[in-house]
Amino acid sequence: MDHFDDNSIPPADPACAPHGDPFLPASVNISQTQVPGDPFAMATSAVAPDADAHFRKPSFPEDLRISWSWPHLLAFLFFGFASLLVIQGGLAIAVTSGRHMTPKQVQDMLEANAQFIVGSNVLWFAFLLLFLYVTLAVLRDSPFWRSLGWRKLGQRATTTNPWIYFFSGSGLSLLIALAGSRVKNADHVPMQELFKSRGSALLLMAMAVLVAPLVEETVFRGYLYPLFATKFSGLAKRFGVDPTQAVRFGMNAAILLTGLLFGLLHGAQLGWTWGLVSLLIIVGVIFTFVRAYTGTVFASFLLHLGYNSMIAVSSIIATRGFTHMSPVK
Repeated sequence: MDHFDDNSIPPADPACAPHGDPFLPASVNISQTQVPGDPFAMATSAVAPDADAHFRKPSFPEDLRISWSWPHLLAFLFFGFASLLVIQGGLAIAVTSGRHMTPKQVQDMLEANAQFIVGSNVLWFAFLLLFLYVTLAVLRDSPFWRSLGWRKLGQRATTTNPWIYFFSGSGLSLLIALAGSRVKNADHVPMQELFKSRGSALLLMAMAVLVAPLVEETVFRGYLYPLFATKFSGLAKRFGVDPTQAVRFGMNAAILLTGLLFGLLHGAQLGWTWGLVSLLIIVGVIFTFVRAYTGTVFASFLLHLGYNSMIAVSSIIATRGFTHMSPVK
């Protein structure tokens, strides 16, 4: 038990529930409480509708049973901001060493330097995963990936074929690109500055496909989503909401909040063009819904991977392998 462990999971008692699940009251018949066609049925059917329902805590599905809470999130945010400043500051000093430049010149150079941006982001992502690994796996002696919602596509998924999710993400990318082409000033965003050269474009696409989906899904859908879902569920329960409905409310609210944060995180890259940011918020909501629907981060990761891969393929085709780059206006 470490100082972050303020939301620990009680030990399992096989005798207290069917199938050895300590979160299910013994009187629950799962097959009778599921609602056909409801994507949240598996998550919300674990509570028996009886007279004592309001005096029990919401019963969460397995993928939402976490061991971290708000103090851990605060520590994670502090570490994230501090490590980003240290990494970017150290790399900036290394890149500008020996040059006489004004702060404005340094800022302009670094914002248009793909090597600096990709290098600092990859290092930062590695530090974030390291923090989660140490605090959630090492100190708690728990399986790292499973604790963060990474599971095989199982019984809650409509299909277990991973290609369905990958190509669905690719199709979503095309729809968002079509919608984004109608947004005013969509071609005048800071990200366009990084496509001045073939080398910069290749670096960015490599990070978008090989690194970003893994890290972003782990943090947003694996770490933040279950925290928000459990806390919103607990809040609803305090206001007298039935435990079953409280879990449902918590999941829905968490899906919206996680998607919102996902879109806002990319706001600076899009020059805070709110039409584009809004589209990315929708993408984040869809990713999180798929994670909630299937009960695994693996599904949203495949969706995200397909989404970014289609962007990369489209860019390669449009620029003939990044050999015909459009001039940046």
